Amino acid sequence: MSEHSSSRRVTRLTSTVRRVNRSPRLLDAARKTREWALGEQRIDHGLPTVRGRPVDVAFRQLAALRVDEPGVAGELGAAALQSWQRLAEAQGRGRGEVDVAILFTDLVGFSEWALHAGDELAVRLLREVGEAIEPPILTRGGEVVKRLGDGLMAVFRDARSATEAAFEASERVALVNVDGHRPQLRTGIHLGRPRKVGRDYLGVDVNIAARLAESAQPEEILVSDRTLLALRPGSVDSAPRDFQARGAPADLTAHAVSPCPAHSVPDV
Repeated sequence: MSEHSSSRRVTRLTSTVRRVNRSPRLLDAARKTREWALGEQRIDHGLPTVRGRPVDVAFRQLAALRVDEPGVAGELGAAALQSWQRLAEAQGRGRGEVDVAILFTDLVGFSEWALHAGDELAVRLLREVGEAIEPPILTRGGEVVKRLGDGLMAVFRDARSATEAAFEASERVALVNVDGHRPQLRTGIHLGRPRKVGRDYLGVDVNIAARLAESAQPEEILVSDRTLLALRPGSVDSAPRDFQARGAPADLTAHAVSPCPAHSVPDV
């Protein structure tokens, strides 16, 4: 076989591989399969620094690959890395070293409302909601990890700070009114040991907090049983909620919490 003929075969093979890797149908199937089996885990490519552990470096390199050239290979690689992480966590490895309270918020029905309200009002609403939510987080020592469109993720040093911030944020959002529309916030909090990679946090504990927020009713704050146990007795009123979510332990219990009248949220 001539060198020219061999080169053409390599070129055709490379073109076929790229076409398959970018196939919308296969990419969608690979992504849905990964999220169904392992849950939805955001891989942040904007990490300024990463610890030297091999899996952290792999996550960063994979994230960059998925951004530059998203494809089936990237999704399969993400599935392999998430599987490795789940196994490591199950064996007590690959987790963080200290407990942090992870908080997620979400606006109920925002996307549908925004379609009718238009961009200008939607942006105004998001700005006012952000101004309502973020001060209670920051004044209690919380850190806003990332903003997720109509929600955000934050972490706190303890369950009490996260819960008190959630109570105040919910009260402040209830006062927002944009062109007659009053947004409804839902919140999830979980106390765990996620692994910090650069500015982001990864792991099952993050998934649990996100699923709690997704499962909460409008204006409801759902916390995991571990979060509730970490709060001072009598500091909140709580009620158990049915909770089953992909990527969360089967025995996890959720609780809807509200401030106990005898223990009002202190000013900070």
